[in-house]
Formats: sequence, C-alpha cells, structure tokens
Amino acid sequence: MIVGVPREIKLGEQRVALTPAGARALSERGHQVLVEPGAGGGSGIRDEDYLRAGARLADVDSVWGDAALVLKVKEPQPEEVRRLRAGQTLFTYLHLAPAPELTRALQQQGGIAIGYETVQRADGSLPLLTPMSEVAGRLAVQEGAHYIGRAFGGRGILLSGVPGVPHGNVVILGAGTVGINVAHAVQRADLLVGAVLVAGAKAPVVVTEPMVKTMKAGAVIVDVAVDQGGCVETTRPTSLLEPVWEHHGVVHYGVTNMPALVSRTSTFALTNATLPYALELAQAGVRAAVRANAELGRGVNVWEGRVVHPAVAAAVGVTPTPLAELAAP
Repeated sequence: MIVGVPREIKLGEQRVALTPAGARALSERGHQVLVEPGAGGGSGIRDEDYLRAGARLADVDSVWGDAALVLKVKEPQPEEVRRLRAGQTLFTYLHLAPAPELTRALQQQGGIAIGYETVQRADGSLPLLTPMSEVAGRLAVQEGAHYIGRAFGGRGILLSGVPGVPHGNVVILGAGTVGINVAHAVQRADLLVGAVLVAGAKAPVVVTEPMVKTMKAGAVIVDVAVDQGGCVETTRPTSLLEPVWEHHGVVHYGVTNMPALVSRTSTFALTNATLPYALELAQAGVRAAVRANAELGRGVNVWEGRVVHPAVAAAVGVTPTPLAELAAP
C-alpha cells in the first residue's frame, strides 16, 4: 500500500502523523511511504531522517494523489478536503460532531474517514485520544497560569500563591460535575478548565453565558473540549497565533490544537499510539482491518458517502449506516 504523510497546514500546527521509526516499520513490511518535505520540521524531524528510514519525499500533489492511506494529525482543511478522492482512506483526528460542513464534504468526496478520537476499546477507553488528552490536560493549567498574568488581561495572580498571600482557585469541569455545584464553582474560579467529553459527540454545554458573567474580572477559561464544540457556552475556537480573547471581562483560551504547542512531545506520544493501527490498515487493507479489529471499526466516521458513527450521524441529522453493511467482504 502507498501511505502518504502530508505536512500539516492547520494554523500553528507543528505535529506530524508519522515518525521515521513508523516509516521504517511500514517500509520493512513492503509499503511505500511518501512524506511531504518539511512535514516533520516542526517536531524536530529532518527530511533526511525519513529517507534513511526508507520513505520517499514527494510533493504535496503526489502525497495526496498517490496514497491509498493518508495519515494526518488534524482534521482536513478545505484545501485538503478537495484533494481527497473516492476509495482513499484518511486516518486522523476528525472531531466531526460540531462540524457538519466538514462531515458533508467528506461524504461528497466518497472516501473513508477514520477518526483517532473515536477508535474505542471494548471497555470504553479511547487509546488514540488519551495521549493528546494527557498533554492538553497538563498544558491547560500551564497556559491558564500564563494568561492569568496581568499583561494578558488576567487577574494578575500567582496560582500557587506565596506565604501570606492566598493561592488561586482552579476549577476543573468533568467527571459529571453539573447543576448548582458548577455555578458556585465557576463563580469562585480564578482559572476554569473545561474537560467534558462524550466520545464522538458534541460536548455538552456545562457552563452557560450567564454563569460566565458571574466570574471574577480577569479570570481565565481554558476549554479543552473546544475540538468537540466546547463545554462553555462562550467558547469559540482560537489558534496558537492568537490564543485568547476577552468576553464579559473573562479571558477565554480556545486553542483547538493545544498539543501542537509542545509538538515534539506530542508527535511521539501520538504516533506511539497510532502506529499499530496504521500498520493494521496497511497490512490487511482497510476493509479487512475494520472488520477484524472492532476498535478500528468504531473509529470509522464516514464510509464512501455514508455516515457510520452514531454520534456524528446524530449531530448532522442523518441515520447512521452500520459498518457491517459497508465493509462486507
């Protein structure tokens, strides 16, 4: 199989979907790996590293045009959607529930789209979302502590405090925190981290705009759920180049690709998890791989024009098509 690795073009994105070790693993199994020049640069990986691993450098047209399996990090941008073709498989983070336009575009292109974030084990765990969630969880407090500085419009406090001065209040929303407890916690928060997740679905709004209005002037919200629409009503997507904005006197941080801030760490953490699945897709072929591995099967969002994942289907108002009907031998 020809496997393509394009350079990420989402604003501020510096990760890459395959390391040289992954390229070597695919090449040694007889697959051809095409890497766009500079794809690994943001993660400190040189083109020469891929060449030594058996990959071939190819321009962006060849990577997308020749590959049967395209490995990416972030959801395809409009320019990339136009490059997709019928019969091609895209393996990347998709986050389609809050993006009906992208879902419909993928349907129209006629390919197969498998989302890292919906690959799911029988116990409900999400092996390809977890590594980036771990990075984003650590970054959320780090970034929140940075933007609560007065120079950025924050309250001007040190979260840890110092002797004789109280520490800041950090509230992390998740694990079923709802109702009046949320309202009280939000009002007290100096830093509010939104971390609510429903696998594959649009994030539920836990913090409403009226709640945000009760927050302290200069408090900071970091909504880690922004990829899935956000769990704070006033959240809007931002980029690493312009990460924050102020609303109702509260600093909002809505970066949709937070782990790209620590791109080298994130690239290796992500590809350690994704490579075994990429190898399965290449070795067995996509149709056989998703039949044989239920975890991969749950990752299928769109298959040749049909929406497969139930949560994505619900978000765009269509009836999901069972994968078994589409991936039959």
